[in-house]
Amino acid sequence: MPTAEPRTRYGAVAQSFHWIIAALIVAQFVLGKIAMGLPLGMEKLILLARHKSIGMTILVLALLRLAWRAFHPAPPLPAEMTRTNRRAAQAMHATLYVLLFAMPLTGWLMSSAKNYSVSWFGVFTWPNLIGPDDTAFRALRETHHLLAELLLVVAIVHMLAALKHHFWDKDGVLLRMLPLWRRGT
Repeated sequence: MPTAEPRTRYGAVAQSFHWIIAALIVAQFVLGKIAMGLPLGMEKLILLARHKSIGMTILVLALLRLAWRAFHPAPPLPAEMTRTNRRAAQAMHATLYVLLFAMPLTGWLMSSAKNYSVSWFGVFTWPNLIGPDDTAFRALRETHHLLAELLLVVAIVHMLAALKHHFWDKDGVLLRMLPLWRRGT
């Protein structure tokens, strides 16, 4: 009986989660930066409402992605990859997962502490997680902003590492997550 060739790529569902969440994170940075530069008014409130809706979408997608990953493990890393690089990759992915949850949760808590509702694109409103508390709001706002800066740094390092694997190591790590790549092309 022939043995199956080991899986070397992420499946379509994992790739979809990856790229959709990546695109939403870029949208979050853009919306957040634009909103921060606006004076208080309707335009700012609309942008922040979209920012919150996208943040909650990321939270739900991250939960679904983690559930998917529990039953569909990542393909093995290349055998020639060093132990240090394997550990760095594991730490990077763990950090990204933590940030995918921490960012929307601190945003949701921050809104709750200010008694601002968190709507999902006007379809429904998420419940407040805590009561109004200005001290908590300020601490959560600071935490949310620091986590955003950390996420930016981690995402850039993640992208640079993928490019390093592709152009320097030539080990196929980047190609595992590209939807259109097939072995031999």
